[in-house]
Amino acid sequence: MIYVDANVFIYPIIYDETIGRRVLNAKNILIKIAEGTLKSATASLTWDELTWIVRKTLGMKVAIDVGKKFLEFPNLKILSIDEKVIKEAQKLVESYNVKPRDAIHVGCAIKNNIKEIFSDDPDFDRIKKNKKNWIRNGLMQYLCSSSKDSIIFTFFMTTSSLYTLH
Repeated sequence: MIYVDANVFIYPIIYDETIGRRVLNAKNILIKIAEGTLKSATASLTWDELTWIVRKTLGMKVAIDVGKKFLEFPNLKILSIDEKVIKEAQKLVESYNVKPRDAIHVGCAIKNNIKEIFSDDPDFDRIKKNKKNWIRNGLMQYLCSSSKDSIIFTFFMTTSSLYTLH
């Protein structure tokens, strides 16, 4: 099981593939999840981050649609945030001076015994429990292109790092 940070969902929606490899890598991760070849999970907090960013960049109507579709995303397990996750997040904020939302994501992964996180967020670099590999560097070669390349854009759009936890 791999934990998927919110930016993996956000990049293919608000950015064009031509701006960089990280957008294509994020898209390929989502394709593999949708196909069922990459077992993955994310926190319910991801819905908040995704819909907020889409609302700010593409408007409320698109954000509502994206939010609904995120909740129906095939083969993605959405994990709850509870007191245990928040207590773990508090420890991470105190120990590593990371942003609270990032700490919640890592806390959720830890609580659910998930050892790997796909992300492109530099805040995770400070958490010593992580081994950094950025999605922008193309280090996920096994997430090669798929014959279902348009799945994610069809799924999401009606308008136009692998970290190892120890």
